[in-house]
Amino acid sequence: MGLIDILAQIDTEINQLKQARALLEGRRASPHSAHTPKKRNLTPEGRKRIAEAVKRRWALQKKNQIVEASAGWVNGNSPVSNLAYQISPM
Repeated sequence: MGLIDILAQIDTEINQLKQARALLEGRRASPHSAHTPKKRNLTPEGRKRIAEAVKRRWALQKKNQIVEASAGWVNGNSPVSNLAYQISPM
């Protein structure tokens, strides 16, 4: 019995157990027995609020990058960390 046969047998047993559980719970098992959640629909107003929030977030991040760049803190290059490269070893 090869690995593929063992895996197929396990899958079959899992499906049988899922069907038995569904019967005990009082519902009918689907052939795929995968529970798919309901699709959530957004209203146009909800999409608009989300889009505005994302735009505000990106604007704030962009503003913070400009402030950090003018302070010399981009990519972790703070003025303090740059001192290590300026001091020569004795």
